[in-house]
Amino acid sequence: MKALGTYATNTWCPGCGNFAVLNAVKAVFQELIAAGTRREDIVLVADIGCSSKIVDYVGVNSLDSLHGRAVATAVGVKLANPRLTVVVHVGDGGAYAEGLEHLLFAARRNVDITVIVHDNGVYGLTIGQAGPMTPPGYRGRSTPYGSEGAPFNPLELLAAAGATWLGRGYTHGLPLLKRLYREAIAHRGFSLVDMLQVCVTFRNVYDDYNRRVYELEGHDPRDEAQALARIREWDYASDGPIALGTFLVRERPVFGERFLGYGRRDLDVEAGVAEVLRSLT
Repeated sequence: MKALGTYATNTWCPGCGNFAVLNAVKAVFQELIAAGTRREDIVLVADIGCSSKIVDYVGVNSLDSLHGRAVATAVGVKLANPRLTVVVHVGDGGAYAEGLEHLLFAARRNVDITVIVHDNGVYGLTIGQAGPMTPPGYRGRSTPYGSEGAPFNPLELLAAAGATWLGRGYTHGLPLLKRLYREAIAHRGFSLVDMLQVCVTFRNVYDDYNRRVYELEGHDPRDEAQALARIREWDYASDGPIALGTFLVRERPVFGERFLGYGRRDLDVEAGVAEVLRSLT
């Protein structure tokens, strides 16, 4: 873990769920490196907000993008060099509001990237405004009388868009987080972990989540009907049980493999890109 540390001072609030994410991600990256992945071949792409500070605290290659454009940037990085392991860290605002169109098309195309959504249901860095996943009645700076809109189910939407790996985690429970990150990164194709990450300053729902979450057992993620039933079990606004784990696994061709020889370990990336550029001129 120490080998992936940086000199940056951590500025997250004490008790923030992002600390669990950081510990889990560093542990999984250490495992990848120990298994033979080159450290310089791991790339983090970040959006804007508290979630994006994580790139300052992990000693691998990283890139900060514009708000809502992290997924689009990650797609470009992956297509430019398919050998890279590309992981996106983005808040629910950047993923499910400003960046939703990029997210859906990355899922539809089955681009081989992993998206980790820090889903706290609030815009924390901008002092607690309501966001796309904020439940009705939330009182914040932008909704002093209580928010009116209800969140949608992002996992159901992404399943309809064609995502090939979907899961949900929670920042109380490091072993499950690490397992989900391992699976998502190892999956060949688009993968997304919707991670319930608690903002202790503006929306501290640890007690509520601790009472309601449970880990999936006996679930077959390759059974699409069963996967959709579990995904629809919680609508992100009700007071019902919240399942955690791997919901859906599919196999589809990965975007880019036809025109860049994607997946070949002997691939000459520079020659492949040059050939594509020649064909466009």
